[in-house]
Amino acid sequence: MCKKYVLVFTYIAVAASFVGDCSAKIAPSFITPCNNTEPACLIKATQDSIPEFSKGVPELGVPPLDPFVIDELPIQLPGVKVTFLQGKATGLRKCQVMNVEAYLEKNVFLLQTRCNLTIKGKYTAVGRLLLFPINGDGDAKIRIVNSVIKMDIKTKYYKDAEGRDHFGIKSYRYTFDYGDRIYYNITNLFKGNPELSNTVLQFLNENWRTVTEEFGKPVVDYAMNVTVSTARKFFQAVPYDELLYVPIPKY
Repeated sequence: MCKKYVLVFTYIAVAASFVGDCSAKIAPSFITPCNNTEPACLIKATQDSIPEFSKGVPELGVPPLDPFVIDELPIQLPGVKVTFLQGKATGLRKCQVMNVEAYLEKNVFLLQTRCNLTIKGKYTAVGRLLLFPINGDGDAKIRIVNSVIKMDIKTKYYKDAEGRDHFGIKSYRYTFDYGDRIYYNITNLFKGNPELSNTVLQFLNENWRTVTEEFGKPVVDYAMNVTVSTARKFFQAVPYDELLYVPIPKY
């Protein structure tokens, strides 16, 4: 099932929060510039930018991240195949930025956020979920309370075809905490057997952490890949001197 969305979209907003004050800047007008890399400034600037940034920046090719859309996501796991369809995740615009650290000379960027998310969509599932055989096709709603993600991002600098410096993402690692609680509302887990469907749904909610640990990683990986791809589009569009109001490190 689709459980956790990642949250990494805030990394894009963090980088944008460095924007300097220049009249012809490409970066969105709702960004509050930081003229240093102190965490206090970066946290506030990132937090302030999230509500508008999550709507997307179409002129830069940056899609919306609230709602975050999944058209189709097949997940093949031992014993069960789940396909999530027509999915939307909401709540990213209200995420809390817990920490931001930028080490420009070391090409290291650290980010920590906490979010409450709601994911809705259609699903199909065939196979075995923990103790239960599954043959489902219906609606799914998952509510995630206080999930926390930490990212360790390796950055880079490069020049575009016109010789302008750009900031980029070389690689990243993340850890994800499942939060205080995850609530499942899934219909028709057993086709034509609502009583058994309700029994399994109750089991899922009572054992939400075990279920999430079993099925969560593919969804988180998917969300990370999509969000980092979105971040790269942003960095390709906006040169470094409009993102960082500090001298570019030597590279």
